[in-house]
Amino acid sequence: MVRSLGALCGGLLHELGEVALPPAIRRTALYRMMIGVTLRFLIEQVGQVEGVYPLESGLAGNFILRRTASHGIELLGIIAFRTSPIWVLAALADLTGGGHRLIREIADALKQEGLLEREGGFQTMEQILGGLERTSEHLATTLNMPPVNVTDLRKEWDTLTESLRSIPPDHIPALKRLEATWDELRKTAEEQDRSVFALSSLLAISSLAHVPANLLWLSKATTSAARRTGSVLGEAILDHYSEALRDIGETGFLNYWEREFRPYLKGAAEQFSPERLSFTQKLLRLR
Repeated sequence: MVRSLGALCGGLLHELGEVALPPAIRRTALYRMMIGVTLRFLIEQVGQVEGVYPLESGLAGNFILRRTASHGIELLGIIAFRTSPIWVLAALADLTGGGHRLIREIADALKQEGLLEREGGFQTMEQILGGLERTSEHLATTLNMPPVNVTDLRKEWDTLTESLRSIPPDHIPALKRLEATWDELRKTAEEQDRSVFALSSLLAISSLAHVPANLLWLSKATTSAARRTGSVLGEAILDHYSEALRDIGETGFLNYWEREFRPYLKGAAEQFSPERLSFTQKLLRLR
């Protein structure tokens, strides 16, 4: 029954998407990776329907694990966008006054995910914020995904630009450091066969657990950079990115993901332990 319903429901959703959604949306990376591939799994692997998709482009092995480790991470990465290297590096690059090339490359990574218009030109944070405003709500409506919280991003950016006057120039990270981190991020993503956005999302989630709260958000870190001698804005989170990227390069994307999410995986598995009494069991024993 499950397989029959999988075949029928997956096929219906697939055909509805082909008819109802514009080609521009179906071509976005977010649609292909989060919806298109999931529907294919439902149709081919659950429903066991043959002949719908070409044989030469089969699904990757360990599909469930890969889907959990990429789909879920990318969704969380959108929610935790303010701690993502994509946001942090773009913001710091703009503050340096000479990071237009780096911002263009970061914008290209967002274009690949469908979060920015492909035909748009983006060289400043204001342009990126404007682009996110135009596309994120549209994607949330059409793909039922959480939109990027552009309102909070604008507040963070306004705070950064206002605080820039109080931060000594030598406390702004060097553009070479930012470019080196970005190059390392792209290289690791290529080696792990992941998108830059997926890897950035994993780093964003990891940063929430490992970087002190007062240094995690750039808007809060400006106080430390303005007052403390030798303190560089964003240094703590940049150091974490570099350390995490080296770790991912040595252990692999999936192993790093498993380690970061182990407490949650353990908690989920323990729900099925015979020794763990559910609320219903406790209630029945009392009665």
